[in-house]
Amino acid sequence: MNPASLRAKAPDLYRARFTTTKGDFVIEVDRTWAPRGADRFYNLVTNGFFTDASFFRIVSGFVAQFGIPANPNVAAAWQRAIFPDDPVKQTNRKGTIVFATAGKNTRTTQLFINLGNNYDLDMQGFAPIGRVVEGMEVVQKLYSGYGESPDQQKIHTQGKEYLDKKYPKLDSIKSATILGDAPAQPPAGSTAPAEPTKQ
Repeated sequence: MNPASLRAKAPDLYRARFTTTKGDFVIEVDRTWAPRGADRFYNLVTNGFFTDASFFRIVSGFVAQFGIPANPNVAAAWQRAIFPDDPVKQTNRKGTIVFATAGKNTRTTQLFINLGNNYDLDMQGFAPIGRVVEGMEVVQKLYSGYGESPDQQKIHTQGKEYLDKKYPKLDSIKSATILGDAPAQPPAGSTAPAEPTKQ
């Protein structure tokens, strides 16, 4: 409820496990890719921000988007908690995770996982912070039948109640946790980039 208090610096390399209604996947974040984004993501995960949040925008072959909390009171507290952009150092390749944006320096809490190679997003300022290193098949199975239909403003103001009523088939996050020590060196291909999306 107090975004300004969550300012921990993330480790240089860390992993986060997401347990979802479709199964688990693991994201590896490399702080050298996008330090501001890596820090924000780390603080959100360590404070349970994503619990019960839905994957509300799934566009097959493009992106799987999430990051609006299940509780509308929490959503209201974070809706204006913007943080500055990072330079784009990696490309938006399939499997990369990226903060969504509505324009320059407008990032808050929404992210997407690239479901395809979205290289055109590089020039639009979408900076990948990491990539899925385990369970990409789970991400690709997230329910996509509603496309872009869910109303983001209603998700902000009504939370999970709105989505459960109108879009009951959406998958959601049961928990997200930071794992123990990440590998000392990124695995081969870890510099591969992914695609960004609108917020």
